Amino acid sequence: MEEVFTHEARLLRRAFWLIKCRWFAVIGTAVTVTVAHFLFSVSLQILPLYVVIGFLALENVICFGLLNRARSNDADQSLTFLRRIVQVQISTDLVLLTALLHFSGGVENPFIVYFVFHIAIAGILSRPGLCYRQATLAVCLLVLMVVLEYQGILAHYPLEGFVTREVFQDPLYLMVSVGVLASTLYLVAYMTSDIAAQLYRQQEAYRQANIQLERKDRIKDEYVARVTHHVKGHLAAIQSCNDVVVLGLAGPLSDKQKQFIDKSAARTRSLVTFVKKLLRLTQMRLSDDHDSSQFSLTDTLSAAVAGAMSGAEEKGISLTSEVSLSRDTIYGEPFSIDEIVTTMLFNAIKFTPAGGTVTVRAKEEDGHIRVDIADTGIGIPEQELSRVFDEFYRASNASAMEKEGTGLGLAIARQVVERHGGRIWVESEEGKGSVFSVTFPLVIGNQ
Repeated sequence: MEEVFTHEARLLRRAFWLIKCRWFAVIGTAVTVTVAHFLFSVSLQILPLYVVIGFLALENVICFGLLNRARSNDADQSLTFLRRIVQVQISTDLVLLTALLHFSGGVENPFIVYFVFHIAIAGILSRPGLCYRQATLAVCLLVLMVVLEYQGILAHYPLEGFVTREVFQDPLYLMVSVGVLASTLYLVAYMTSDIAAQLYRQQEAYRQANIQLERKDRIKDEYVARVTHHVKGHLAAIQSCNDVVVLGLAGPLSDKQKQFIDKSAARTRSLVTFVKKLLRLTQMRLSDDHDSSQFSLTDTLSAAVAGAMSGAEEKGISLTSEVSLSRDTIYGEPFSIDEIVTTMLFNAIKFTPAGGTVTVRAKEEDGHIRVDIADTGIGIPEQELSRVFDEFYRASNASAMEKEGTGLGLAIARQVVERHGGRIWVESEEGKGSVFSVTFPLVIGNQ
């Protein structure tokens, strides 16, 4: 089904491209006919030509409606339907081009070479066999027009004021002209079909390679999730044993023993935190299930600020909240949103020196709620700004200041925000502070 959909999407885009090209043809033909007749006094059958141009415009409107209808059809049926529309468009274009030529000099009209463009388009939009059919139709229409005008069955409308010699009655000229044009049409059909086939094979190879890469990436994530989950269980057991010893429940410890067990407990806690974050990130990348609901972002921000207040006070940091929203309802996972806001708040406090400030602001902006967490901390080096949301990445000055860290907190934040249809970014100047900004789509209708 994925392959069918890919072919359908590609063909649909090209079919709409053909619609745009035809509008240029409609306008260009109308302008050319009008200018040639009224400005340069070339004898043309104005009324029949305008009628044919009108049919060309009507065809475009109908095809546009059919293409829009094809978008909503079942993929298998839509692909077949699209191919038929494209073939009918090209065939109709060839018939209308023949009619335009007939009413404007026939074989004497230099625009007869436009048959080539139509076959080139057929080569791009259709399979090789169908392209050759269109080339054959073009040759048949051309020969039919030339023969019927030569025999006098159809009236010939010479381009008086442009062509002085009635070449439509010269058998040698007709045979050579038709022969050259016919061979050109088949050559163009072959070349465009071959090039289109090569491009299709390359695109298909790239698509298959991308599918394989996505499959391998998913296998990797599943592997990481299983290993991480397994490791987390063992780490939890080690941490429990360490806690028993640290609390003295297993007997008294010497100072040296206590020093080593404290380091072990601290390292274990750090490793448990890392494993939990890695497992959380991997599960988010693997799962499309969301436990979502509508909730107040104001309440979430207030709870996060309250939870971070004690940590800010311990460092002598001023933590303030400037949140006043008339509409604050968003749709998503309350736990995940609370998690990322808390993470960014703790990061701001962690990397802001004593006496600094951290401010949480929220406002409504273009149907979204924008949340800014601004600090007067150490900032981020300019050349590292583009990488702060990458997995396992930590800014160089942050690593120097705080040795422990997973480099996963902001990566998780980006995953959560993007999954909620929002956006996250940072503006920062090293030594002066940072502003982390997040947007979430606002649920309209809730006051």
